[in-house]
Amino acid sequence: MNRTLPPNLSEARFDQALDAWRAIVGAAQVLSSPDALDGYRDPFAFASQPEFAVTDASAAIRPASVDEIRAVLRVANQYRIPLWTVSTGRNFAYGGAAPRLTGSVVLDLQRLDRILAVDETLAYALVEPGVSYFDLHAYLRDKGYRLWVDPPAAGWGSVIGNTLERGFGYTPYGDHAAQQCGMEIVLANGDVVRTGMGGIDTGTAWQLYKPGYGPSFDPMFMQSNYGIVTKMGVWLMPAPPAYLLGEIQCRHEHDLGAIVETLRPLRLDETIRNHAVIEGGLRRAAGLGARRQWYDGPGPMPESALVAMLDALGVGRWNLHYALYGTPELIDARQAIVQRAFASVRDASIKVSRYRGDAQPVGGADRNLAGIPSMAAFRMLDWRGGAGAHVDFSPLCPATGAHAMRQYTMTKTRAAEYGFDYYGGFTAGARHLHHVFAAIFDRHDAQQSELAGQLLRVLISDARAAGYGEYRAHLGYMDFAAAQYSFNEGALLRLSETIKDALDPAGILSPGKQGIWPKAWRNRRGYT
Repeated sequence: MNRTLPPNLSEARFDQALDAWRAIVGAAQVLSSPDALDGYRDPFAFASQPEFAVTDASAAIRPASVDEIRAVLRVANQYRIPLWTVSTGRNFAYGGAAPRLTGSVVLDLQRLDRILAVDETLAYALVEPGVSYFDLHAYLRDKGYRLWVDPPAAGWGSVIGNTLERGFGYTPYGDHAAQQCGMEIVLANGDVVRTGMGGIDTGTAWQLYKPGYGPSFDPMFMQSNYGIVTKMGVWLMPAPPAYLLGEIQCRHEHDLGAIVETLRPLRLDETIRNHAVIEGGLRRAAGLGARRQWYDGPGPMPESALVAMLDALGVGRWNLHYALYGTPELIDARQAIVQRAFASVRDASIKVSRYRGDAQPVGGADRNLAGIPSMAAFRMLDWRGGAGAHVDFSPLCPATGAHAMRQYTMTKTRAAEYGFDYYGGFTAGARHLHHVFAAIFDRHDAQQSELAGQLLRVLISDARAAGYGEYRAHLGYMDFAAAQYSFNEGALLRLSETIKDALDPAGILSPGKQGIWPKAWRNRRGYT
């Protein structure tokens, strides 16, 4: 088996760099054997166009401190070796821990795993990249803090990693990027910067006020390759005295438009404050059983089989999940408003469960709405059978019924052409919708894998033609997704790369992330 090397570097020079890194972090924390690097490949790797082939790392380094990161960077700059930074590398369906540029060395931050501070009075935490949502939730419970985390679909991910990818969750704190306050960043040259009020050595408000004095830089380090975030503040939700979990089941496919039109005013006036989820029926059913129970033939599930499945499971064609938080009196008043609003949706049925603030709900995914991380979302991998995998298409659209129906219909129709069921749904901000569609496939089935890869590229093109863009993209499609943002012949990407060249002239940090290529590697755009 041929050894993967960093680009433009001889084997002898690479061995020198590895020895230098071993002296910094310890030999056990520098991984270079093929077996050790298995965890740094796309776990859902699929065959696709040749230019989007799966990439391999040449090594992985696991530092445990900021000083070690700075020393690792000195070696990387000396040998001109690109580093691909991951917090824990669990960003499955978007490429996992795999790098964009073949031969990059993965800088794995999972050993920076401290919860540095929690303030119950002001409701925040300060964490390192290796802290997962499970870790932070358990810490809060063990210490008796009356604070909630806001978990994404899979609770094993890094708090910092998910926030930097602009991930979202389910409580009123569901916009994770908006709940971040204050970062510590190591730049490519080893300089350490603290943003906002952290710029004061003895500051008391680093996690309390984002801007600080002068320009605000925190958003610049989200979905970028401008620096290595080593600490981040995150605002936490004070545990409410009570909460209600609601589900509104709607029976008809066209009800999606009515749901969005009814929900939007309730989100805008904050009757419903959390990130409500409009879950497609098949997505809900996939958490309850495998596809073969209802249909085991080729192509997408026929309408008759889909209807039979939903009826048998008692699942709506669309299922709106929302939550209300506060005192019982406040919850009752808001629930009455919600019921009146949705009474106009034909055949809609409403189910609610009420809980004390310290009680845990029964069930998997609903626990997320109560600030409890889970892994219930991974049940989807059993849907098609075999070696379950998925790759996600994640466009945004305005929060109107017409846009939601248009985007859903486009995605479902195109997915059917390639033989895939519509597994998806919408998460509702006040003014926009996150639409996430998953192409679920057996990664050991070459045809399914190939078609999943082709489908993603076509969906991105379809979305752009309709005026939509992705907010997140698989590693193999980052360049293509970035190219859709084409105003003024790509002025936004030119700006991004101008900043990249200024901060990282040697192109060391995560070349190609989000389609941002440094000058040193710009000829690799579209390739790996």
